[in-house]
Amino acid sequence: MGYVPALVDGTAVVSDSYAILLYLEEKYPQPALLPQDLMKKSINYQVASIVSSSIQPLQNTNIVNYIGEIVGPDEKIPWAQSHIRKGFVALEKLLVNYAAKYATGDEIYLADFYLAPQIYNAIYVYNLDMENMKTYL
Repeated sequence: MGYVPALVDGTAVVSDSYAILLYLEEKYPQPALLPQDLMKKSINYQVASIVSSSIQPLQNTNIVNYIGEIVGPDEKIPWAQSHIRKGFVALEKLLVNYAAKYATGDEIYLADFYLAPQIYNAIYVYNLDMENMKTYL
């Protein structure tokens, strides 16, 4: 596709962020990318899914520029902000009972790897006001 990263590990080539992270989790289980607690593990999977399906694709510059072509250049950033905000609102509700130092506790897990670049883009690329989303900031 030309849009996703690839990991070359000897003769193995793994593409897509999600597949790469799970590959690394299996090959190098320490430090763990997923908590042992089943509920926290499922929360990490949910965060990855929400980011992958509801936030990241809608802030992809190719998509946002295309929206600008359809509805006008002045509308593309508000469009992106609206959709990115919806994803973060869902994450806020999901993480409210799990977040601590990091998204799902006091250790860095899969959810944090998904959230960090999206938070950065939301704030610094799309100027999204994250003031009311303090659970994972």
